[in-house]
Parts: sequence; C-alpha cells; structure tokens
Amino acid sequence: MTMHLRPDPDTLPSHAQLFKATGIALVVAAIILVTVVLPAEYGIDPTGIGGKLGLTSLHTPAATSAGPAATLPVAGPADSVVVKRNAPFRSDTMSLTLPPGKGAEIKAVMQTGENFVFSWTADGDVNFDMHGELPDAGDKSTSFWKDKQKNSGHGSFVAPFAGIHGWYWSNRGKQPVTVTVKTSGFYEKLYKP
Repeated sequence: MTMHLRPDPDTLPSHAQLFKATGIALVVAAIILVTVVLPAEYGIDPTGIGGKLGLTSLHTPAATSAGPAATLPVAGPADSVVVKRNAPFRSDTMSLTLPPGKGAEIKAVMQTGENFVFSWTADGDVNFDMHGELPDAGDKSTSFWKDKQKNSGHGSFVAPFAGIHGWYWSNRGKQPVTVTVKTSGFYEKLYKP
C-alpha cells in the first residue's frame, strides 16, 4: 500500500510571504553585488564601501586577462609599499646603571614618521615612561607607554612628531639596576642626556 503525505496547507507560506521573502533576497543580493562583487571582481565601486573594505585592490586588469592564477591581490604603486628614509638604517645598544632611588634616560633624535624596533631589559624591576618631547618644549612631554615594576619592554615605535623620543627608568629598589636598550631602525642618534 502506498501512502502519500501532503503538507498541511495552513503551514505553507502564503503567496504574499513568498513574494516578500523573494524581494528581500533580491535586495540583499543587489547590495552584495554593488558593495562586494563589483569592487572586488571588476574594480567598480559606486558606493565607496569596496574601497574602504580594501576590496578594490583585489581587482587588477592583469588578473582578469591572465587567468585564475593572477587573481591574487597585487600591491599598489611603489609609493604605497615603499617607505623612503633620509636617515640610514642603524642599530644601537646602550646601557646605564640606576642607583637606588634614582632615574635616568636614553633618548633618540627622530623626525616625524621615522621608526625603530626596540628591546630593553633590566636586571631588576624598574618603573618606566616611554615618551616624546617637541623641540624647545621644556619639561613638557607626551607619554606613550608607562608601567611599574617591570624588567623588560619590547616593541616598535613610529615618531608621531619631530623631536626627542625615548625612555625614563627609575629604580625604586634598594640595589643598583642596570638597564640595556637595543634599537634598530631609522633615527638620527641614540644618546644619554
């Protein structure tokens, strides 16, 4: 015996609900087409959203004519990926010893946009302030990173303005502490004031 099951007509969507769902799907598809597909595949960005999301960089004329292997993202003009510097690349290592209850600094002379990678270590805990000073700023400085009771700090730094940038360490302990800082990058000089 064969049994045919029919859905209950009351549980099926109405024609109005089907038209509404289809309309919503078409609107969503149109939005995706205009904001994602056109910028990424064809470089056409009528809303500007594709550019803000970085999708227009996925399209290159060479990629569309060279086949699937060429559809990988390609870097933009050389000016957008190469950062040219007037100062030569340099590396420095400098140490200082902090007597108990005293502090000292190591600073770098930098122009706006110059940068370095740094790593400092201490043989005891110190408080520190990584900061920058505008030329002729007197005692005024801008702090970038402050912390207490640390024996190391590592990272990279890009000078937000031309001036003197560096660290002040203070020893709150009862024994002398030696701090050693290593820098590599683009800056004029590293020095102890």
